[in-house]
Amino acid sequence: MWIKVCGLTSVANALEVAACRPDAIGLNFYSRSSRCVDVSTASEIAESLPKEIEPIGLFVNHSTSEIFEAVKRCGLKTVQLHGDESPEFASTLNGLQIIRAIRVNEETIDHLEDEVHKYLERDVNVRAFLVDARVSGAYGGTGHSAPWELVMSRYRFEDWPPLILAGGLGADNVEAAIQAVRPWGVDVASGVESSSGVKSPSLVEQFILKARSQH
Repeated sequence: MWIKVCGLTSVANALEVAACRPDAIGLNFYSRSSRCVDVSTASEIAESLPKEIEPIGLFVNHSTSEIFEAVKRCGLKTVQLHGDESPEFASTLNGLQIIRAIRVNEETIDHLEDEVHKYLERDVNVRAFLVDARVSGAYGGTGHSAPWELVMSRYRFEDWPPLILAGGLGADNVEAAIQAVRPWGVDVASGVESSSGVKSPSLVEQFILKARSQH
């Protein structure tokens, strides 16, 4: 089970999280997020990580130049597009692996297949699709859950890139979420925080232990 802890905001907290051995940590560059970090801080966090833990940049409707500046300074190989980025835009991010976030709820579940097809038809270098809860006016990090059973029934696991499940996950429900959806990976932010943008090492450890117990 691949695990990303998203929204680290300091080197000290990143090192605490790294000690729990997730596969990746997320650096959130969205200025309206409480977990936003500037490129300088993000670079320091990325440099502090053990080589086996990958830093991944989260972007929301950023320009190509903004993304590539962060990529260069932080040594990123994978970027997560969590806004309204089109497949055409994603295809210009040459040399990068893309995690495309798709926000859905029960009313918009049909959007999942449409978005996947649009990206695959453009031959974007999609590493995985991340399914998050759709909340009006928000781009992730809301603590709301995606409709697990609908995601499981609609996602074509054998034909599409790997699925990362996000949205409202924590140590209390990650086992049930994995059993319901059977994703390739899970992504957590608010569910392991002691306060906004500050991860609790004990909650991170519990989350990772429970997630990995499923595979």
